[in-house]
Formats: sequence, C-alpha cells, structure tokens
Amino acid sequence: MSRPTFEDIFLTFAQHLARRSTCERLQVGTVITTTDYHKVLAIGYNGNARSLPNCCDRDEKGNCGCLHSEENAVIHCDTPRAQPKYVFVTHLPCVRCAKRLINLGSVQRVYYHQDYHDHGSLHILPQCGIEVVHKPSIDPRATMQQ
Repeated sequence: MSRPTFEDIFLTFAQHLARRSTCERLQVGTVITTTDYHKVLAIGYNGNARSLPNCCDRDEKGNCGCLHSEENAVIHCDTPRAQPKYVFVTHLPCVRCAKRLINLGSVQRVYYHQDYHDHGSLHILPQCGIEVVHKPSIDPRATMQQ
C-alpha cells in the first residue's frame, strides 16, 4: 500500500487553511512544521488583522491591505529560532514574506504548490541556505475528507 508523503499532506493542509482567507483576490495558506514532520509549529492564512472587518481594505491589486499567510504563520510561531523548520505554502512566497521566513530562523526548506507573479524569493531564499521546492502536483490521497 502506498501512502501520501508528508509534503503532500502539509501542502494539502495549507490549501484547506487558504479557504479561511478573507482576501478577495488570492487565498493563501501556510503551515510551519518540524523537519521530522511530527509537529505543526504554526499556521496562517491571508486576511485582515484581528478585530478588523473580514475584507480587503482596498481594491488595489497587490496592495489590498491583507496580512500575508506567511506573515501570520511567523507571528504565531513561538518556537525558538534555532529549531529547524519546514514551511509549506500554497503559493510561492513574495520577497517580503521570504525575508520574514529568513528572519524566523532555521528554516531549512520551503515547499510551495502554485507559482506567484513575484519570483524574487527564488533567488533570496537559496542565498540564505533555504532550499525551495516546487510541488505542482499533490497526491490526491493526501486530500482531507470534508
């Protein structure tokens, strides 16, 4: 019997988290785990700040005012900087989120499912020793039942 990989399971989890997003343009989800996949350290999805309306602040593409999913996950990750981490994101992180992930500390690898118009993180993350893995397909067995 073959089983889905942990990478597929956590990318699927990120996709389900993205469904909670209140951004009108793009729904993104993030999961931060230990490198042995045994613990989820933090989760995030994009949307407005807590206690503000669950909608975008503006209609401007790329500047809707929502916090990014990686940003929310980093905010909620209270694990020590020295703890090695993997990050699973539905979309390739933008440059600003790549920098946030770098500052989180000890991120070893970033997995993403879908491309994003900003490819700058493909250059920045490896410069800091962070491997970037594009997984355009996810094992359907990793999909959670609704």
